[in-house]
Amino acid sequence: MDKLLKRTHYCGVLRKENIGEKVTVNGWVQKNRRLGNLIFADIRDRSGIVQVVFGNGTPADVVEKANSLRGEYCVGVTGTVCERESKNEELETGFIEIVAEELSIYSESDTPPIYIKDDDNVSGDLRLKYRYLDLRKPSMQKTLQFRSRMYNVIRNFYFENGFTEIETPVLAKPTPEGARDYLVPSRVNPGKFYALPQSPQQFKQLLMIGGTDRYVQIAKCYRDEDLRADRQPEFTQIDLEMSFVDQDDIIAVQEAFLKRLFKEMKGIDIETPLPRLSWDEAMNHFGSDKPDLRFGFELVDIAEAVKDCSFEVFTKAIAEGEKVMGINFNGCSEKFSRKDIDKMVESVKTFGAKGLVWIRKEANEIKSSVNKFFSQEELAALCDKFGAKAGDLILICSGPKTVVWSALGFLRRDLASKLGMLDPNEYKLLWVVDFPMFEWSEEEQRYTAMHHPFTSPKKEHIKYLKTGELDKIYADAYDIVINGYEAGGGSIRIHDSELQQTIFEVLRLSEDEIRTRFGFFIDAFKYGAPPHGGLAFGLDRLCMLLLGTDDIRQVIAFPKNQNAQCVMSEAPTIVLQQQLDELSIAINLAEK
Repeated sequence: MDKLLKRTHYCGVLRKENIGEKVTVNGWVQKNRRLGNLIFADIRDRSGIVQVVFGNGTPADVVEKANSLRGEYCVGVTGTVCERESKNEELETGFIEIVAEELSIYSESDTPPIYIKDDDNVSGDLRLKYRYLDLRKPSMQKTLQFRSRMYNVIRNFYFENGFTEIETPVLAKPTPEGARDYLVPSRVNPGKFYALPQSPQQFKQLLMIGGTDRYVQIAKCYRDEDLRADRQPEFTQIDLEMSFVDQDDIIAVQEAFLKRLFKEMKGIDIETPLPRLSWDEAMNHFGSDKPDLRFGFELVDIAEAVKDCSFEVFTKAIAEGEKVMGINFNGCSEKFSRKDIDKMVESVKTFGAKGLVWIRKEANEIKSSVNKFFSQEELAALCDKFGAKAGDLILICSGPKTVVWSALGFLRRDLASKLGMLDPNEYKLLWVVDFPMFEWSEEEQRYTAMHHPFTSPKKEHIKYLKTGELDKIYADAYDIVINGYEAGGGSIRIHDSELQQTIFEVLRLSEDEIRTRFGFFIDAFKYGAPPHGGLAFGLDRLCMLLLGTDDIRQVIAFPKNQNAQCVMSEAPTIVLQQQLDELSIAINLAEK
């Protein structure tokens, strides 16, 4: 290996002010070319690219060595910064070049399986397989540096606001609710398992009992769940908890944090206090508890207007206590064909909807899929209900409220995307508050906690625990929503041991289950637990939103694919039988 040339400058920082200086840069050869007796090489590092010329003023042996350069060779170059004859205004270093005097080739490179440039059009799996090469791209280096700066902003803000950064255990007890745990077998305790934490929930509450008052952690969390573009099996949270606070106190601190984060990372002044919507308002107006407010297209309930119509689909739904709701897609009548609408019908069926009713309002006529059930006058009245004008397209769905909300909530965002309304550089933030405490699980045939069993019900709703009217109980829970994504969420916690016991009983947990799962946690509440609450931001998702991408994998150095696999290292993988024997584990896979 050639000797190490000690770097004086990063490639991308050299400017015309450096002309005449002797400098040393290290990096990779982006490309090289010959022009007569001259050899030009673009050298790239994390900061950018600089052109190096081997020729006049370069020793002959260095020129000869430069003849062997190929793409992605790792090199060091020492030379003098000169004004570039053929300038490149698209490049920040395009006014200068380095006339080489010394060249070290640290290592050669095979032809890379992917191009090291941002517009390579390479498949996602290939990028992940050769992630170490993908990371060399300018966009990926900028992303990693952006994320690093975020860490700095986070730590500075919370330290200045009296939070103590504390690491909680990674090997913990399996959690009883929520997503599946990743389990870790114990060798020294055969047959027993740790779980990787889905969140530090119990530990951060114990820190409040322990008198920490304000805790924060940039925490790694793990959930064995089905993946989407904005989810990963291992992810990072900005996790925090505060004592002697109510919901408004927590929200105020987090709004101050978001204001600072957006200002320092994007130069954007967000206006606070942020708007708040109750969960009921969010679902009834937007069909989602994480509504995107960058566009309109609000849901309209038309049950009262059609309860006596002759269209049995609507009247039957209303009679059964279901919803009939729709959206007016303003100015979209001519933008979506009948074929497009047929595709929409198929798409909402995935949410359990049986179909859609469409109405097109034209200048002199109203067309619909239900013309034979409604007169023009009745259709006109429906259009008035939606505030429709000529050129508008109305889509209506009926059925159980969860189905209607999900179907129309999907359509609302899907059509906005197709219409180019999702500007990644526009940010709409809001709080969604007052979530239902419980939700019915058809699979388990019982009520489960919508957030987790440590969330406090609203004080005025505790009375419904005694009457069993669980659907009337709302929680002191809150989510921060940015552009249709849940960027974080939290709640005021239960700090009264009797109330906590009641919640466990409502969730149909036996005394044995409660002691086995939460024994140490419950015991701590016997010793003076303070009122407390907290929140966790998804750091990866925040970074994704700030960078204007919709793929969380692009803001994580080594992400997993949609099958929770690392295609680069091939994890997860088969382990040696000896390792399994040490852990007292037997593999019992059914043959496919």
